[in-house]
Amino acid sequence: MDRDPTLDLSSAAMNASERLQATWSGSGDRVVLLSHGFGSDQTAWDPIRPALDAHYRVLSYNLAGCGDDGARSYDPEVHGSLFGYADDLLALLAEQACQRVSYVGHSVSGMIGMIAATARPELFERLVLLQPSPRYLNDAATGYVGGFEQDDLNTLYNAMATNYQSWAAGFVPMVMGVDDQHALARFSATLFKIRPDIARHILRMIFQTDHRGVAPRVRTPTYFLHSRKDAAVPVEVAQWLHEQTTGSVSEILELEGHLPHLTQPEAVAAAVLRHLQAA
Repeated sequence: MDRDPTLDLSSAAMNASERLQATWSGSGDRVVLLSHGFGSDQTAWDPIRPALDAHYRVLSYNLAGCGDDGARSYDPEVHGSLFGYADDLLALLAEQACQRVSYVGHSVSGMIGMIAATARPELFERLVLLQPSPRYLNDAATGYVGGFEQDDLNTLYNAMATNYQSWAAGFVPMVMGVDDQHALARFSATLFKIRPDIARHILRMIFQTDHRGVAPRVRTPTYFLHSRKDAAVPVEVAQWLHEQTTGSVSEILELEGHLPHLTQPEAVAAAVLRHLQAA
């Protein structure tokens, strides 16, 4: 991808908190950090945030490339892997003087949180991860079910490059999984904030990487939440993560879609609070 040096210079002048547009709310003795998934930004947490604000100090931020003016936060080299995103997360925690947090991550942010927790376990009290996946490709050699074949993903990449708006029109309802026009419109709005070339780069990076080696290394108490029906992350992934992550808890929610915090926020808020408050 061609890089605009003026964007790099302005981005370099900002610290992580400014670059990622960190936002605080709520009150309490414990800090909960919210990290969103692909195609959304920190506003994806708005439907469940009031429930968390009542009990915790809540910090959210935009992943690099996402949200308003997201291109300024994105570096194709740094963010060519999830390790760059994990570095952003750790830099944000350092700047905000967060010594220990409970981390709530959706989708790709699930793996970002797991990577960060293996690097700096002392910073994380617990991980509550909604719809995470370490690998989206099926692996016939090991029997791993990720949900996609390479041909499926090649078709997706070609559609994004050929007609981004047409691709998005099909992608949004597929991952949402429910016919909720308000939620569809919210997700579409944040997806279209991402510059198309950046969106293609991020999505290819997510879908083509294999982070199965991270799960066995996590020692932070981890709570997995998955929808019963999700076109992006099948329940076999939830079972695999639970089996591979020592001492983890897995809950299958009787919900549909990859973004249930947008489409069924009451159920998700209750589940997240339950695991944040678990002994």
